[in-house]
Amino acid sequence: MEIRIEKLEHIREAARQFIAEMGDRKVFAFYGSMGAGKTTFVKAVCEELGVEDVITSPTFAIINEYYAEAQDLTIYHFDFYRIKKLEEVYDMGYEDYFYSGALCFIEWPELIEDLLPEEAVKVSITEKEDGSRAILF
Repeated sequence: MEIRIEKLEHIREAARQFIAEMGDRKVFAFYGSMGAGKTTFVKAVCEELGVEDVITSPTFAIINEYYAEAQDLTIYHFDFYRIKKLEEVYDMGYEDYFYSGALCFIEWPELIEDLLPEEAVKVSITEKEDGSRAILF
């Protein structure tokens, strides 16, 4: 499936489309270059799911946890950009998150590719020459 975001002000609509296509899948691995819009898109998806907390990039924390009360839904947002060794991911107990049944949104999954669950949905975000974004999954 492809979702296009022509302008940033349309990101919430794209997030609603993405949510409609998620089905019962739980682990989503977001691929894209620096500045492609991974964090911005995950933030929009979380907001559309009903998260009321301030949603920020987990670059330094590696993981942020959010809760969408209206849906009784826990969301884990990972950013593995700063991971240097897989041992760091083992030490944080990644299995407890990835196999918890909660939603997991993972940025920079290429750094932990071997640890992703088989059922993880690969989501690619690319910036086009005109500044629009294409989300493929």
